[in-house]
Amino acid sequence: MRSRVLNGLLAAAVAAAGLFAASLQQAQATPPGSKDVTATLFQWRYDSVAKACTDQLGPAGYGFVEVSPATENIQGDQWWTSYQPVSYKLQNRLGNEASFAGMVNTCHAAGVKVVADAVINHMSAGSGTGTAGTAYSKYNYPGYYQDQDFHTCRTNISNYQDRSNVQNCELVGLADLDTGSDYVRSTIAGYLNHLLSLGVDGFRIDAAKHMAETDLAAIKSKLSNPNVYWAQEAIYGAGEAVQPGEYVNTGDVDAFQGAFDLKRIFNGQQLASLKTWGASWGAGYVSSDKARTFVDNWDTERNGSTLSYKDNATYTLANVYMLAWPYGSPNVYSGYEFSNNDAGPPNGGTVNACYSDGWKCQHAWPQIAGMVGFRNAVAGTAVTNWWDNGNNAIAFGRGGKGFVAINHEGGPLTQTFTTSLPAGTYCDVQHSGAGYSVGSDGRFTATIGANDAVALYTGGPCGATGGTTGGSTGSTGSTGGTTASGASFAVNATTVFGQNIYVVGDNSTLGNWNTGSALLLSSAAYPVWKLDVTMPAGTAFQYKYIRKDGSGNVTWESGANRTATVPSGGKVVLNDTWRN
Repeated sequence: MRSRVLNGLLAAAVAAAGLFAASLQQAQATPPGSKDVTATLFQWRYDSVAKACTDQLGPAGYGFVEVSPATENIQGDQWWTSYQPVSYKLQNRLGNEASFAGMVNTCHAAGVKVVADAVINHMSAGSGTGTAGTAYSKYNYPGYYQDQDFHTCRTNISNYQDRSNVQNCELVGLADLDTGSDYVRSTIAGYLNHLLSLGVDGFRIDAAKHMAETDLAAIKSKLSNPNVYWAQEAIYGAGEAVQPGEYVNTGDVDAFQGAFDLKRIFNGQQLASLKTWGASWGAGYVSSDKARTFVDNWDTERNGSTLSYKDNATYTLANVYMLAWPYGSPNVYSGYEFSNNDAGPPNGGTVNACYSDGWKCQHAWPQIAGMVGFRNAVAGTAVTNWWDNGNNAIAFGRGGKGFVAINHEGGPLTQTFTTSLPAGTYCDVQHSGAGYSVGSDGRFTATIGANDAVALYTGGPCGATGGTTGGSTGSTGSTGGTTASGASFAVNATTVFGQNIYVVGDNSTLGNWNTGSALLLSSAAYPVWKLDVTMPAGTAFQYKYIRKDGSGNVTWESGANRTATVPSGGKVVLNDTWRN
């Protein structure tokens, strides 16, 4: 994504320059239409990525994981230090060569391919000692590059209408490599070939827009596998000299304009307009087989050009739509909470547990992870049975294999939908335990809560989705169909950075009042926190909500224990407000 690199004063400049994420539909060795979803685990240590592949990504059906740059980089805690390489040694805060190679092997064993984020447009902006001990200065990187290997334009990019300025001058002061030089091309190819020898399945090319497409093609031709998956960060800008469509002959391109449009539509326009979302929308879009779609990435969540986790249920629904819709290959971003745009990863990139220490783990939210299985199941099918209310409630099928309905209205929606699904009972992957009966006429009726969705597909699981434990994004209030007995918890509770809301109670399901066994509620509809819990019909129970911070400190809500009883059929619906 872009290398927001120098310091806080450069943050705005980097956000404007335009270097973001990657793409991935045609990754080699992946059958067309099979497992085309990527999870970008931004700034995760490689040992934490390996565990996520085994515990979450593989079971959920993700085809790929994109990892942050492995190269030696400048010293510093900020996330953007990863985007100032000083050598091609594999050692930085995220791990060393051994941990990187171990991650690749573990992810492969889980059925997940690895895309490496590669920073090849530039080196650092200053001088110092790198994360592997290399002493360097700008334009002098021992064993790799010297002054003659950089473009002679030594000023910042200032005119995006001038191709030469964009591709030969410096992005926020970063030493700009002369990728027209055969020596530079060969040195870059040597680095990428090293990653290929470790088992990497593809590359995200950072700042691709700032290199000529012919240069990238020449570098790719020098690889041990010149047909390797190749995803390029090339951001659309109206009237700019360099456009995303220039790069489709070399590889895939990130669909930035698509992400910008998803924010615009989900944040104030009608979802009904999404009936045609894709390449036909024109400027900034590329064909579906060359596009990698996304809702956000590390740059766009910080500069506000797209939705982010801070948009709560709106963000979740945008991901649901992206995963259900057949345009491009989706990339699910998974980052961490931040209040300072320069803030580096919690714990130096170690993820001890999802939903703790600020790690958001969007890839494992059941509402998102469940849609990965949906997408895999409906691969190759066309959109069918489109329905909308002319505003912010939409629904559509994917052939005779799946159907999704999204309600972004301010209140619940009850609707009978016509589908192409075979008659039968389907489990809603948006809400573990909720079942819907589709009649012989292909119709079913659902009541969908505000800012919620229902997603059904042939062979869909009944039970928890996403391969995650120890924390769930929970249910978001859908009713209808046949629902397992239990309780639907919802509490309006405000938090600050690093805090989460849990429920604990007087039976084993609710942790027997042990705060260490309390159940994490979903923040997807913040400030309302939600979770569906299965309990036997007739169960009478007591419960309270607690707030935990990143250090495990617990604050109990005030007042007496709350009480409820599970009905003889379905769930008891609890709509509470935190008591200070």
